[in-house]
Amino acid sequence: MRLISLISLIVLLTNCKKEDPTVIDGNIVISNGMLVLCEGLFQQNNSSLSWINNATGSVINDYYVQTSGLQLGDTGNEMKQYGGKIYIAMNVSSKIEVLSVLTGVSIKQIPMFDGAVAKEPRSLAFYNGKVYVTCYDGYVDVIDTSSLEVEQRILVGSNPEGITVSNGKIYVANSGGLNFPNADSTVSVVNPISGLEEMKITVGLNPGDMITDAQGDVYVISRGDYASIPSRMHRINPSTNTVVDDFTFDASSLTLMNSNLLVGYADFTSGTNTIGLFDAVNEIMTSNDFVDLSGVQTLYGIDYNPSNGNIYVLDALDFTTTGYVREFTSSGVSLADYHVGLNPTSIVFFD
Repeated sequence: MRLISLISLIVLLTNCKKEDPTVIDGNIVISNGMLVLCEGLFQQNNSSLSWINNATGSVINDYYVQTSGLQLGDTGNEMKQYGGKIYIAMNVSSKIEVLSVLTGVSIKQIPMFDGAVAKEPRSLAFYNGKVYVTCYDGYVDVIDTSSLEVEQRILVGSNPEGITVSNGKIYVANSGGLNFPNADSTVSVVNPISGLEEMKITVGLNPGDMITDAQGDVYVISRGDYASIPSRMHRINPSTNTVVDDFTFDASSLTLMNSNLLVGYADFTSGTNTIGLFDAVNEIMTSNDFVDLSGVQTLYGIDYNPSNGNIYVLDALDFTTTGYVREFTSSGVSLADYHVGLNPTSIVFFD
């Protein structure tokens, strides 16, 4: 009887070890936490990653330095996970940083230069094993997720920023930011099979953030001129590639929360911040102040974790002081604050 018990214990421990590894190639497997991209300051080479442990609430800042022994780079614009990798668009450094989703350790840095000219990557989207990267030089670069090489450049509009996928097409917001105040006002529709822009859709001045909802509708925010032309949200029907709604409420950022959108608005002139709850099925704003942001100084981003149903608000404070990730329930009640790096902008969740 004791022999049978001993054999059972050995089998159990062996199976657990195979199914739940804690170390790969000498690197600890990370789980139950959040990896936070902190943008840093423009041309200061001080972007960073912060690791938040959900179980203890502890924070490790300069996580990338600890795992790689290097600085992350200059102006981290966006970080997203796709498959077994995490991709970070480093704008001023003009590279894509690729991390392992198991360990958070750097796999490769993909240089983003056209000859000697920096492409300045901005935002990321994924489709059929490819990474689509908007580059401020007027192109979308296509990166193969196996080779981690740029295999194609697709000409779109001026200074593209936001990007999203719907109905088998890639949608790109052409900001025209370098021509400001004569900014662009179009969204490019790209066919990923042909690798060509098929058409442009006129939305509003200075389009930026984009997202696709659960029904496949495409939303884009046109940021206006930050003065007389306000920042507004528009809805594109991907079947007809036409704008079917121009909403009248203030909006500067978008986050998907199940069948809803969290619509953020940060007025840097007045210092006011709001997060509204938008019903993307019925196309109506159900709450203009869904999250109590009285403790938030500068709304710099919003993320939602579908695994625990919580909302995460990224607070940049005064842009020169290290910021916070502020955690809320799905009904907007404050739960916790985490002190992270400078100008937090994106989160990847590990369950």
